Amino acid sequence: MRTSGERVRILSRLSCLRLPIVFAVLLAAGIPQGRGQEEAKARDPNLANPTQVVTVSVKGYTVAGLVTHLKDATAFKHGIALFPGHPGIMKLREENGQPRFEQRGNFLVRSRRHWLDGETLVVVVDAPSDQWATFTQQFRETPRYGADVAALLGEVARRYPVEEWTFVGTSEGSLSAFHAARMNPQLARRAILTSSLFQPTRNGPGLSWVSWDKLSSRLLWVHHESDPCRYTEYRDARRYAERSKSPLVTVRGGGPGRGDACEAFTAHGFVGVERETVLAMRSWVKTGTVPPDVAP
Repeated sequence: MRTSGERVRILSRLSCLRLPIVFAVLLAAGIPQGRGQEEAKARDPNLANPTQVVTVSVKGYTVAGLVTHLKDATAFKHGIALFPGHPGIMKLREENGQPRFEQRGNFLVRSRRHWLDGETLVVVVDAPSDQWATFTQQFRETPRYGADVAALLGEVARRYPVEEWTFVGTSEGSLSAFHAARMNPQLARRAILTSSLFQPTRNGPGLSWVSWDKLSSRLLWVHHESDPCRYTEYRDARRYAERSKSPLVTVRGGGPGRGDACEAFTAHGFVGVERETVLAMRSWVKTGTVPPDVAP
């Protein structure tokens, strides 16, 4: 039989053993968030700015957007709605008070901080939750998708007053931005299409058949001269700019690239010239003047 003193010593040892276990559980749950937040910021410098997930519920599904703005900015002349490339499915949600999402490497997602100033915020638009398995190009043409985008931006503007919106899409997201702007002329003052998807793919027809006269928003094309993706060739950007009677900003330089031709870290995703490309687009939004071509 153990003495009372031995029992006390055993309990003390067990308590010491439990402390690291409890701490590990708390860390996994995200409770000590200071260090985790700093590590997240180091991996994604965009998170150094205030970032929130805004979600609206619509008839059994949700539509979410990732809002980023400068600290202390509360009212905004310009709202920039960003539509990332394929698959356009971020699976955006909040866990332990922190945003969680996919497609972090997409050009528009990783460069979103370069849009920010005291009068500009950005919101990256996710696919509606009931479309996370597919999100086809055909769905993006439907009136429902236009209404989904309008509902999300209405909720964003309710929380963060926004005077006017510009819709920006990249690669397959150019389809999302075009159709959302076409169906929401009262919202989309401007549309910017970057690394645009001109040729049909397995996911749909691209921009190959759209009617440009149905878009009332002012339109700007932005394309890298060395875009290596066969569905988004620069020669098509020049042709479509002429067809739509809209200006084209040509981007040159950057790199080094990595990955497949149509992925985000090649000239298709403006690698190495992200900041310069975004600042040129922001200049057009603010001044209405077409900026010069972009080079590092």
